[in-house]
Amino acid sequence: MTSSPAAPGSRLASRLGFSDRVFIGPAARRMAREIEDGLELVESGLAEDLRVADSIADAASRYLYEAGGKRVRPVLTLLTAQLGEGNIAAVIDIAKALEMTHLGSLYHDDVMDGADRRRGVPAAHAVWGNNVAILTGDILFSRASQLMARYGERAIRLQADTFERLVMGQLHETVGVQPGDDPIEFYIQVLADKTGSLIAAATQGGAIFSNAPAEYVEPLRVYGEKVGVAFQLLDDVIDLSAKPEETGKVPGTDLRAGVPTMPYLLLKAEPDAAAAELAARIDDGVTRIADGEDPTILDLPLTELRDHIVTQNTLELARTWTRDAIDALAPLPKGTVREALTRFAESLVDRSS
Repeated sequence: MTSSPAAPGSRLASRLGFSDRVFIGPAARRMAREIEDGLELVESGLAEDLRVADSIADAASRYLYEAGGKRVRPVLTLLTAQLGEGNIAAVIDIAKALEMTHLGSLYHDDVMDGADRRRGVPAAHAVWGNNVAILTGDILFSRASQLMARYGERAIRLQADTFERLVMGQLHETVGVQPGDDPIEFYIQVLADKTGSLIAAATQGGAIFSNAPAEYVEPLRVYGEKVGVAFQLLDDVIDLSAKPEETGKVPGTDLRAGVPTMPYLLLKAEPDAAAAELAARIDDGVTRIADGEDPTILDLPLTELRDHIVTQNTLELARTWTRDAIDALAPLPKGTVREALTRFAESLVDRSS
């Protein structure tokens, strides 16, 4: 006996990480079905728009797209478009462009971070080398810009501003804190630029290009940026998880690679000698790993960091950013869109528990 396909509300809720109770009732189910229909248009459009005449560029450009993904950014664009005219052509193209931008950033990030895998497959640079991976990311950014250009200056500016922030976030993460910078404020800005800016483009883009009321655009932008910061702060907590079989990551992957995370930064800010001693052991371990020693030398210090109050403080900080994101939605009308956005934000915290 074959199982029946999941209802649109169930499929959509699964993509956003919460139960389908939001999509109860005929009107909400119709909205979920429309968003699913729009996502199918985005998927088929991406499959076509990512084709390149050159065989190597074609294979590389479609590589991470074909590896899958929840398409969270297109879903958020299609969801907020329900505040306006829904799945009109402009909304579908904007959703495609923002997903292309996200995919392009992954090619670049994996080269910068030296990541071995992405979405369950070898990273593109591991298949074709760094140069091809970087140039492939550039192709995707170009294709995204071509789509945006169809809709005038506002779309071009949205794409350009978002792209600039993605680059600046990566640049600042690479060069690190400069003299006079507050390390924690600096880190939050990196998260806002690298992750929050693109989610904000998705949430406000759906409203702008569906011709939703103008007063919804700024709240959706603020919501998207704050959700992006919360998401990355929670990733910092999950990075220290003692359950790699659930998270899919070796505990402390980022710190072992010398990438500061919020628990580490909060530890460095602690005034007591025990915190300073733990931070010094982590610093020493990172240096030794960079010199070729076994990454397991950090197992004990990172376990101590996981159990330290600063990791709980990071979780509380993420919850604060989540609450602020939800509060930003106050100007939106009550209904399925606002409730779905609220549950999406809340679900981010749920995944850390």
